[in-house]
Amino acid sequence: MRTLIIGLGSPIITDDGVGLEVAYEVEKALRNPVSSRNRISGDDITITEASAGGVRLMEAMIGYDRVILIDAFMQRKDNNPGTIHKMTLDDLRDISPTQHSACAHDTTLVTALDAGQRMGLHLPKEITIFAIEVENISEFGEEPTPAVAAAIPKATAMVLRELGVRDQ
Repeated sequence: MRTLIIGLGSPIITDDGVGLEVAYEVEKALRNPVSSRNRISGDDITITEASAGGVRLMEAMIGYDRVILIDAFMQRKDNNPGTIHKMTLDDLRDISPTQHSACAHDTTLVTALDAGQRMGLHLPKEITIFAIEVENISEFGEEPTPAVAAAIPKATAMVLRELGVRDQ
């Protein structure tokens, strides 16, 4: 099974880089000999970073059977920084029912994936999203806020479990 792990975000916007940090920690764990022994054999895993969504993100998924996205997430109300949500594409549809992007030259990931399916592209059958609630995505900074930083090890462990790596 070809698996793509994508850490989404910007490394220079305080909490927005949390997806990148988790992807980095997952990659580090998979390179660890103890983790590598525990990994499910036969998996072809690619780990990458992205800063764009919509069509560009959908294009990165072409040819993979499974994708794990890791991204910052801010709820409009009742935001609890550091909380990690495991979601599916259907969950994204519920969050953004209109499927309209803020940019007229792009679209949401869900809409892009639907279009790719209609075009017959080889897109993943399984997409899992780990969304980490954040506190600050409006200020420049290379370090996450304390609550978000504390969530990185837990999110890393959740992604590793999703891959079938046993606890270390």
